[in-house]
Amino acid sequence: MTPIDEHTERFVHLRPLLFTVAYEILGSATEADDVLQDSYLRWRRVDLTAVRDTKSYLAQLVTRQALNVLRASASRREEYVGPWLPEPLLLADGDASSDVVLTESASMGMLVVLESLTPIERAVFVLREVFGFDYDEISSATGKSVDAVHQTARRARNHVQARRKRYTPVDTARTAAVTELFIIAATTGDMHGLLSLLAPDITWTTDSGGKVTALPELVMVGAERVGAILMAVFRYAKRRPQVRIETVNCNNQPALACYVDDKLEALLVFDIADDKIVNGYGIRNPDKLAALGVPRTISRTEPPLRNPRLTSN
Repeated sequence: MTPIDEHTERFVHLRPLLFTVAYEILGSATEADDVLQDSYLRWRRVDLTAVRDTKSYLAQLVTRQALNVLRASASRREEYVGPWLPEPLLLADGDASSDVVLTESASMGMLVVLESLTPIERAVFVLREVFGFDYDEISSATGKSVDAVHQTARRARNHVQARRKRYTPVDTARTAAVTELFIIAATTGDMHGLLSLLAPDITWTTDSGGKVTALPELVMVGAERVGAILMAVFRYAKRRPQVRIETVNCNNQPALACYVDDKLEALLVFDIADDKIVNGYGIRNPDKLAALGVPRTISRTEPPLRNPRLTSN
């Protein structure tokens, strides 16, 4: 067996953290994979004797590449047909559940809010608020002065807190319970039970990318309207024996995967606060659903060293 060289060993050791940095900046697992591939090729050309902190160095490298991709994709997202939602992330059961900061930051609701930030604001917020990097490190990663980073961090934090009123740890147990009650109500035709789970001002957003049929209204507001449409959809699905609905761990929260003849056709993700569904997201774009084929591992921290030769510095 050919031994793994030190460049590869260091990169693989930090890959879950680096992937999480890229994913939270980009909101796309596919683009995050591309960023890591490009970053790895650049990392291969680095003189390791000049690297004092591998984690900091690689995080900065990945951030710079992610910012380049985010800026380049801005025009494509503006031309996107219908609402653009972040690409969902399938996780192994229980992955990251003990890290409340990671659970919240990777949730679909938070990723939607991060879409409203500028690329620099998003990168600064993710690096500072989620991963706790120093302002000097963020300055190097973004090419901004330390003073500018301080100002950007404050502006981004205020923006997120204003948009994300539920800027508190996600209770995965309560989310799972509400999701289960939703399934029971929707599949049994219990409209009263369904409405009791929906916030009065709930917003439901569907992302089809213009590539498949979707709900007549891609953005719906109000419990009565959302409840009526969802109930109609579930009644239709119940009459089709080839339709199968499963609960999956998506962005570290329970989500509903809808299959037709074993082909994934839709993913329903809920944003829950005070035992109510305050936002619902339906991903129908087949390109985004394709990213759910492989479970991912995400992390905010560097894993324990297994190889005594492998050092962080």
